[in-house]
Parts: sequence; structure tokens; C-alpha cells
Amino acid sequence: AMNYSLLAGGKRLRPLLMLETYRLLGGKGKEIEPFMAAIEMIHTYSLVHDDLPAMDNDTYRRGRKTTWSVYGEGMGILAGDALLNYAFETALEAAFPAQEGTSEPGKLRAVMRALQIMARKSGIYGMIGGQTADLEAEGCSEPLSQERLLFIHEHKTAALIQAAMMAGAILAEASKEQIEAVEKCACNIGIAFQIQDDILDVVGDSRELGKMVGSDAMNKKQTYVTARGLEKAREDVERLSSEALYILQELPGDRGFLEDLIRDLIHRRK
Repeated sequence: AMNYSLLAGGKRLRPLLMLETYRLLGGKGKEIEPFMAAIEMIHTYSLVHDDLPAMDNDTYRRGRKTTWSVYGEGMGILAGDALLNYAFETALEAAFPAQEGTSEPGKLRAVMRALQIMARKSGIYGMIGGQTADLEAEGCSEPLSQERLLFIHEHKTAALIQAAMMAGAILAEASKEQIEAVEKCACNIGIAFQIQDDILDVVGDSRELGKMVGSDAMNKKQTYVTARGLEKAREDVERLSSEALYILQELPGDRGFLEDLIRDLIHRRK
């Protein structure tokens, strides 16, 4: 069930963002690789649990049956739990690489700090906190405030993108100012990504998306589109993405791939 979930395809967006941020800020080692696997496992576990009947009750993800609908609800829960645990087990391999015996003290501190960021951004102060707020808002008769809606998007989606890019920057031993700039850039990318997701749930094509459209309305979820309207949502995707690109221009290194990736996210159809 873990393999079925993790090898189902997908964009691999978070590992890509992590790797390119690492390279952008001068990272050259192998310690990034277990972290790339770990961030994808954390993201995948969240999707596996998201699809469960108690949450979104989705039966299709990435163009095929969701994990719980193939293996059963209990195994879906366990697969998600196991992926989360295995993510941190895998990331910790970067602390004590077998071929080197031990890491340098500076590199070891960077690995521990990156782990702390990933744990915080995926936990109650990040993704799980946002998912909780999203669940509480379901079926709410009163329209969500802009502040609450942004809280949900920032924590539910942007936090894990922040974790990916910040971990890449930390492992590259970037400066405090550079890590803070990366955190802000990733926040904008994440919110824009989620707004685009809300847009695609209204105007997307199920065959392209690999999942059913209209599930937000079916689950009585208030989204950026229902709160702000389709045109305003599209404008805000453009604005947030432009701000992210502007922040990126302040960082050293070759930004070409990252800039192209962010632009692609604006116009993605799946």
C-alpha cells in the first residue's frame, strides 16, 4: 500500500523545489537526496489520509484508484502513518552517511535544523494545523473571512512547500537572510498553487487532473473561488507568483529552472 501510494506518479514538485533551492544556494553534496525522498513521502501520506472517507472520501487520485479504495480504509490509515514515520527515518540517513561514517559538525547541525523545519511545517503549526482548520470550516454557514481562508491555504499547502525549499537552503548552509527570503518566496508559491487548485476544481478536466472535479462543492468546502470569485482568484495567482519571482531574483545563482517552474504552476491544468 505504501508503494502503491508513493509510486503512483504526481508532479514531484516538492523534491524538485528542494533540490533546485539547494543548488541555487551552492549545495553540492548527497545529503539532499534522502530529504527529497522524505518530503515526497510526507506529501504522499497527507494525500492518502486526505482521500479517506472520514476526510474527502475521494476514490481517484493521480488517475487511478485511491489507496484506501484499493487496500481498505484501515490499510490506508496504516500506509499513511508508515510513510510519515519512514520519511523521518529516511531523512536521518543524511546525518550519518554510510560511506563517510560520520558527518562534519556543521553539516550535522544543518541536517538537524532541516529536520526540525520539516517536522514543524508538516505538523500542528503547519500542514496538519491547516488541514484541521479546513475540516472545521466544512459546511460552515457563514462565509469564511479572507484571513481564515489564507490561514488554511498558508498552512495546509504552503507550509510543506516552505519545508521543501527551506530544507534545501539550510542543507546548502545558506545565510539566515537567504533562508528567510526562501520562506517568503515559498509561502507565495504555495498559496498561489492552492488557489490554482481551487480554480481547477471548478473549471478543470477530470481526465487531465486524474481526479474528480467538483469535489469541493460536493463536500461543501469554501474555497478561494467561492469566497473571492474566479477572476479575482486568477488575478491573485498571478500577483503571488510575480512576488515569488521578484524575491527569487534577490538570491544568487542560476534561477532559470526555478523561475520556469513557478511560471508553469501559474498556468498548470493538472
